Amino acid sequence: MSGDSNKTTHFGDRTVLESDKKGLVEGVFSSVASRYDIMNDVMSVGIHRLWKDAMMDWLAPRNGQRLLDVAGGTGDVAFRFLARAPQAKAVVCDMTAGMLEEGRRRAEAEKLGDRLSWVEGDAMALPFEDNSFDVVTNSFGTRNVTRIEDALTEAYRVLRPGGRLMVLEFSQLPNPALQWAYDRYSFNVIPVMGQVVARDRDSYQYLVESIRKFPDQERFAAMIRDAGFDQVRYRNMSMGVVALHSGWKL
Repeated sequence: MSGDSNKTTHFGDRTVLESDKKGLVEGVFSSVASRYDIMNDVMSVGIHRLWKDAMMDWLAPRNGQRLLDVAGGTGDVAFRFLARAPQAKAVVCDMTAGMLEEGRRRAEAEKLGDRLSWVEGDAMALPFEDNSFDVVTNSFGTRNVTRIEDALTEAYRVLRPGGRLMVLEFSQLPNPALQWAYDRYSFNVIPVMGQVVARDRDSYQYLVESIRKFPDQERFAAMIRDAGFDQVRYRNMSMGVVALHSGWKL
């Protein structure tokens, strides 16, 4: 057995083989796909919509651009992008077929089929050619990737020169007291919400644990720079509950 096959990583608070994590994450999102959007509203009291709107404000979509939304799930970010740039196009890439199917239903209802496509794929091995997109986004999916470095390298590869990466992800509050209060809410309330709304406590227990495992703002910004991106910046939102990171392929 090779050394790579014995490498471990985290799945929430559990230590698992790297080779097993993709299947475990896919299981989580397959389980919650039909109620994922409802749970986002419940967990954040609708604030996730403001975070994604702020992402679009900073991104400033333009007509003619081609977006790749990695781990794009049901298409929330892609829909916003296309609403602001009616002559742009977007591809949603996600490894969970159930999430993509939910997104397709929404796209059909909003009549976006000619500008929006859906591709099943892995963030660490994107099924696209080099220099294919003007913008790559990832909204609350980066922390679920087995090797974040590989996902950032792939994002850099598929971006055209002059293209932009933007990542929206849960982060760390700079105030220890606020972080303590937020952790109490996350660990004691969100799994219960998952049980009541999505009928799946375990998946939302994992999602809460995965937030605590994700690098803080400065560490993640350094990882983006290490992948080759320039002009890396981030903005805290809701006092650091989430952070919006930006980088350019120059």
